Amino acid sequence: MNGISQLVIAGWTGRDESALRKHIRELEEIGVKAPKTTPIFYRVSASLFTHETAIQVSGPDTSGEVEFVLLSKPDGLRVTVGSDHTDRKAETIGVSLSKQLCEKPVAKDAWRYDEVKPHWEKLVLRSWADGELYQEGPVTAMRSPEDLLGRYPLKAGWAMFCGTLAAQGGIRPARKFSMELEDPVLKRKLAHEYRIEVLPVEG
Repeated sequence: MNGISQLVIAGWTGRDESALRKHIRELEEIGVKAPKTTPIFYRVSASLFTHETAIQVSGPDTSGEVEFVLLSKPDGLRVTVGSDHTDRKAETIGVSLSKQLCEKPVAKDAWRYDEVKPHWEKLVLRSWADGELYQEGPVTAMRSPEDLLGRYPLKAGWAMFCGTLAAQGGIRPARKFSMELEDPVLKRKLAHEYRIEVLPVEG
């Protein structure tokens, strides 16, 4: 087991309210329903949390997205990097369903949150799709850990994905997805990479 008993996917965590509303309208145009609240906290199976370097998905319509991930441990809060891999076709039916359909690869290592809290605004998230830069931006594009945990507290053994950045060149699938969380102050990175095997859809 991965030590995670409950998994929460926080969505619509962006701090820029006008950009959020614009994105909601864009998604509505392609058939994705607007969220009931912003942010919103989806629940998915804890078994989807994985450190594996390869995942299998059903069909060609999935993609990764880099996020910072909070881990509630008995001795305090940790932060790491993960991918909320999502089925985009299923997203038009229901976001909870689309989140549940794919495993969520996460880096094995994590930092104590209190080590990075003093310079949180300096941390940077990045991802690459098949080697091309796909996402890049500060963690402060999303709501702070304190904000999110104030709305949805985590018990020990719970994990929360905390929202993502816009994709450069649009959302698209990839055979390999790479991601990192960089701490330029303490000069270190958390990184993970995984391959995506697309299974055929026969019906």
